[in-house]
This record gives sequence, structure tokens and C-alpha cells, in this order.
Amino acid sequence: MRPQKDIEDAMSQHADAVWRVCVLHCSERQDAQDAFQNTYIKYALADETCFNGEEHRKAWLIRTATNACRDLLRASARRSSRQEGPARLETAVSTDALTEPGSFASDVVDAMRGLDDPPRTPLYLSLCEGYSAPEIADLLDAPVNTVYTWIARGKATLRRLLR
Repeated sequence: MRPQKDIEDAMSQHADAVWRVCVLHCSERQDAQDAFQNTYIKYALADETCFNGEEHRKAWLIRTATNACRDLLRASARRSSRQEGPARLETAVSTDALTEPGSFASDVVDAMRGLDDPPRTPLYLSLCEGYSAPEIADLLDAPVNTVYTWIARGKATLRRLLR
């Protein structure tokens, strides 16, 4: 297990980015919180993983958060398909000013949630986290030209949805 200081440093430096990923992918507040927690639990237990600098650690945390969200959404879909009646969805709430209800940014977050993945994750990494297409390609293990296409299609879809 990683030392407590290492875990605290990772949280202080990257918690906002990890939380935004979780809010972007999860429509329920509890799922976003669970994915956030699972991300840092996996980080704490990944003591044999070495990082080549802070950007590598941030990329690892973002990718792990994305995967944790997908796992939770799959589990939630299985649970809701077994339930009788529609599942109640509660919109995720954040203290981040960019995702406060009623703000333009909230409309953007809602539109981003409506995108398929891809292009949601590559577009988020490009627009919000500032990664270049080649960096995203490395992170997602996808061809660079495919990442450019995902980003372009995502932007076009967002423009259409936000008009």
C-alpha cells in the first residue's frame, strides 16, 4: 500500500480533476462519490505502479476514474434492469462552480453527459484537462487520427446541443 503522504499529495493535486470526471460520467451523486472513492482506493493499492512525473500520475488517475465510472454504470444498469419500475435518477451535485445548476457550464456538463463515450472522454481530456490529441491517444491506446475525429465529432455535437 502507498504511504499516506503519497495518497494525500495525489488527492490534494488531482482531486478536482478526478471529481469532474466522475460527475461527467455518473448521473447519480452516489455513483460519482463511489467512483471517486474507488479511484483513490485503487491508487492506494497500486503501490507497485511507478509514475514518470506528475502528468503521468494525473493521467493514470483520470483513466482509473473513467473505468471506475463505467464499472459502476454497468452494475447500476444490471440492478435497474432487474427492478420493477423505472429507476430514480438524482442529478449529481458538485461544489465546483462550473457544475452548479443554472449556470451555462451546467448546460455544458449536461450536454457532455449526453455524448457517447467516445467522444466524451477524449473531448473532456482535450477541453478541460488540456491534453493534446497525441497525449490522449497514448492515454486511451487509440490511433491519433481517431482521437482527432472523436474530438471534432464531439465538438460538433456539443455545438448542436447547446444552440
